[in-house]
Amino acid sequence: MSNPGFETQAIHAGQSPDPTTGAVVPPIYQVSTYKQDGVGGTRGGHDYSRSINPTRTALEECLATLEGGARAMAFASGMAACDTLLRSVLAPGDHVIIPNDAYGGSYRLFKRVLERWGVRHTPVALGDLAAVTSALEPGVTKLVWIETPTNPLLAIADISAVAALAHAAGALVAVDNTFASPYLQQPLALGADVVVHSTTKYLGGHSDVVGGALVAKTEELGEILAFHHNAMGAIAGPFDSWLVLRGIRTLALRVERHCDNAEKIVDFLSAHPRVATVLYPGLSTHHNHDVASRQMKRFGGMISFLIDGNTDDAISVCNRASLFTLGESLGGVESLIELPAAMTHASVTGSQLEVPANLIRLSVGIETVEDLLDDLVVALG
Repeated sequence: MSNPGFETQAIHAGQSPDPTTGAVVPPIYQVSTYKQDGVGGTRGGHDYSRSINPTRTALEECLATLEGGARAMAFASGMAACDTLLRSVLAPGDHVIIPNDAYGGSYRLFKRVLERWGVRHTPVALGDLAAVTSALEPGVTKLVWIETPTNPLLAIADISAVAALAHAAGALVAVDNTFASPYLQQPLALGADVVVHSTTKYLGGHSDVVGGALVAKTEELGEILAFHHNAMGAIAGPFDSWLVLRGIRTLALRVERHCDNAEKIVDFLSAHPRVATVLYPGLSTHHNHDVASRQMKRFGGMISFLIDGNTDDAISVCNRASLFTLGESLGGVESLIELPAAMTHASVTGSQLEVPANLIRLSVGIETVEDLLDDLVVALG
């Protein structure tokens, strides 16, 4: 087919029927090494599974296709993907721009690992293009790290505009596309150089696997990342690769339901007297709603809101929820609730990235939405 749709690619890209048996699902090649036909006589380059594994290759080909990239690499976790990318393209003395509301785990990597290695970072409100321009150090800033929507404040960055500024200053652009998934947002088509994923989240979709991925826009960058992927070794195992690939097959269907449910919950929260503020890019009152409307297909299944009260009030809401499971992570079929300041973003406490203590984050699942609303009625009291 000349121009297959997203759903078709999600099911078929990298996933041709097995040539030996005709199996329509790629096999799990649970193997560490491969027989060679004479010294150096590998079959299709298969020598050792850290370097190449057919199940992982299937996932990587699918990810590259869905993101519109030249090459993808699958990792053991999202943070392994981040670490490999950063150590591939940065060196001591370099400077990075990050969101001023970045994910806590990413901030920890920049602050407590890369800073000791001599890489500086500047937190910036990436929705403010003047602030981005001011923070860029041409020739020294080597990377602009974008999260859009951000975790947990759901801020939106204009990928095309930030990429233009970054490239003019000689910097690469990486976009963490975990919250949106390739179904809702295509950062490479908008000017990014590389996409980052925690495949644990929407791509896997079932809270049963931990993984990460990088997708490079060009073969040149892909070769650099692939070398470090193999040299540093934080690769996705075959079973984990298979689980993520299994999840991707229903990504479009699941994300549509996540979005449907989230929109109804946003309406409910916006009208509730105990909710002070709802953070969701789909709201016309969102600071960068117009940008989100332009670069996203829909607005996703993540919602954050500020309770009208203090930390104890927010904790009580989390504890009273029952269908919304109290837990970290996101993007699974089940709904989750959490208090970022004490859970996913505890590592940014006391920093410029500290989040409000009365902020609650929801990962809206695909359950019957009326049941989710009933649970929130009880939780909010």
